[in-house]
Amino acid sequence: MQGLEDGWVTTTPGLGRPAQLTALGNGVVPQQAARAIGILDPPTVACRHRSCG
Repeated sequence: MQGLEDGWVTTTPGLGRPAQLTALGNGVVPQQAARAIGILDPPTVACRHRSCG
């Protein structure tokens, strides 16, 4: 549901259930991070006109 691969947290050796829940609770959902970056630094479009130069 958070966009992570299966087992991203649950198959980490030595990480108990409480620590797994903490890691997931403190994590950033990759889709949210990508959207935030897109908003803060939108792609630029190159101007093909001579007057833009």
